[in-house]
Amino acid sequence: MSGKISFFRKFSRKASLKEYTRLDQRLDGNALGTKELTAIGIGTVVGAAIFIIPGVVAANYAGPAVAISFIIAAVVAGLSALAYAEFSSALPFAGSAYTWSNIIYGEFWGWVAGWALLAEYLIALAYSASAWSAYIRGFLSTFGISIPKAISGTFNPKAGMFFDLFAVIAILIVWFLLSRGIRDTARVENWLVVGKIAVIILFIAVGLTAINIHNYHPFIPENEGGTRFGWSGIIAGASQIFFAYIGFDMMTSNAAEARNAQRTVPRAIFATLGLATMLFIGASLVMVGMFKYTKYTNITDPAAWALRQSGHLFVANILSLVALVGIFSMLIGVSLGGSRLMYALGRDGLLPIAMGRTNKSGTPSIALSVLAIISIILGAIFPITLLTNLVSAGTLIAFTMISFGVIVLRRRDDIDHSGFKMPLYPVLPVIAGISSLFLFFQLNIDAKILAGFWFLIGVLVYIFYGTRHSIKNKKQN
Repeated sequence: MSGKISFFRKFSRKASLKEYTRLDQRLDGNALGTKELTAIGIGTVVGAAIFIIPGVVAANYAGPAVAISFIIAAVVAGLSALAYAEFSSALPFAGSAYTWSNIIYGEFWGWVAGWALLAEYLIALAYSASAWSAYIRGFLSTFGISIPKAISGTFNPKAGMFFDLFAVIAILIVWFLLSRGIRDTARVENWLVVGKIAVIILFIAVGLTAINIHNYHPFIPENEGGTRFGWSGIIAGASQIFFAYIGFDMMTSNAAEARNAQRTVPRAIFATLGLATMLFIGASLVMVGMFKYTKYTNITDPAAWALRQSGHLFVANILSLVALVGIFSMLIGVSLGGSRLMYALGRDGLLPIAMGRTNKSGTPSIALSVLAIISIILGAIFPITLLTNLVSAGTLIAFTMISFGVIVLRRRDDIDHSGFKMPLYPVLPVIAGISSLFLFFQLNIDAKILAGFWFLIGVLVYIFYGTRHSIKNKKQN
């Protein structure tokens, strides 16, 4: 009987603040300021999303009202961002929602949050690499260069496709860059983000000259059944768009490497969310104004396609080049956050302990390598459009846990609460949690099935591996 009690007690045992402070000293703890963190956030949020998602959501869910979907997603993300800002200020450790949940809820629920985020990072990396590949192929096609079908897509022998060469190349380049250390990577990310924002503004300015006001009518098309158009489509579009707002989660995964994290991380979160939302709304309104929303069906590079079709070939080529740069900056942000999450899981023994080790430059190089390898395999085998549903599901689950978690956090006397605090406590944390939960249930059935299957695997991994190898076992014995 005592064995059973001991086993189930493992689920609720909480992590030590002192232990995390000691272990995270292995990372480069003074590498990132507000500017660098904001660049990581913008680089992740305004990546593949701004060049692709507006067209996809307009064609399949919201029509011209795609901007409303972005606003709804931004409001819900903003509420969660307040919770993330408080947590990152009070608990500036690597691993974001996983580490925080481990501290306030206990090991099992920390694992649930970490497992949800792990799907988010792995698939986001594979998706971004696939998007980068689509844009480079589109760019090369304007010069009459055609890439062999065999190396231009996910494994599908019937269609003559075996792997996506450019997606693999993109992930390997990012792996090499990050393995050299976070400081040099942060400098590169700063310049990539500046260039990307400049060209997004150029796209909006040029696109305004090609707008046909009739393309906005009807602004909210009638519902054609399910979540295709109408307000149900707008809400469903917002749940899909949540993939775009994972940037501040990835940013907080690097909190242990931030200078004065209590101030810099919250500032970077709000700067990222505000700037990204304005760019999303502007780009989506211009895109659906240039062409009827139905025209974007099955278009993999909608922003560049719209410019090419409207006669702005030169600007379209510039956009494609910067889209490549922009999506590459997202690859950097996702790889940074994902490797730090894997480091945190390895640090605690819930994944192989080797992932919790760092090299001489303070980089979790083994975690970074494993992240790259798994993402390449995912991108090679599974349809990315299907897997992206799991990204939104994982993000919303983590947002829900952290939003409600503010209430538990405030009750802890052993935590420093002198930094940023979520306003209108406890009402706003509850509203934030309910909002994320509501959007989760608006996801399509594929997303819910995938999420359920993924979490079943996660529970089994925790029971048969995590409970046996957790570093907490050594402290209790």
